[in-house]
Amino acid sequence: MQTTHHSFNTQRYRIRPARLSDAEALAALRQALDAETEYFDRMPGEDVMTATDFVDQLHNSSVPDQILVVEREEQLIAYARCRGFALKRFAHKASFGLGVLRSDWGQGIGTQLTIRMIAWAKTKSLLKIQLEVVETNHGAIRLYQRHSFLEEGRLHHDRLLSDGCYYDTVLMGLAL
Repeated sequence: MQTTHHSFNTQRYRIRPARLSDAEALAALRQALDAETEYFDRMPGEDVMTATDFVDQLHNSSVPDQILVVEREEQLIAYARCRGFALKRFAHKASFGLGVLRSDWGQGIGTQLTIRMIAWAKTKSLLKIQLEVVETNHGAIRLYQRHSFLEEGRLHHDRLLSDGCYYDTVLMGLAL
């Protein structure tokens, strides 16, 4: 997949496949995303991935796996990952997720990442992309619906957020 350049609202950025040299920046980005929103599974400081963990992911994958990064002024501001499954019964599908720094929401970055990941999944002959999203993440749900993802189910009272309330996890899928 080649690098593409985009400009929205005068903010210039580029989308490209992650490289081994991005490992430290990816680890820092993931921690920043965890700290600024409750839309991810982790609380800040939980399940921290180091640069070494990212190197291992980028270097050693036996399943279809793609990590895209979004870079602006040599800083990573977003990433997306689509990862297949090793088990034969699930080898036809991949799990998808993305994260964009809050300061860059509303710039079309999530849309561009989603479009590219769908195209990538098709080149790998995958038949389905699946994802999970917290019910309060209305922007992400709308984004996925615009790209024909359908709600396939809910895990009720699945996650505890900082307000002390439990929220549903929405399971979504896209047949390719």
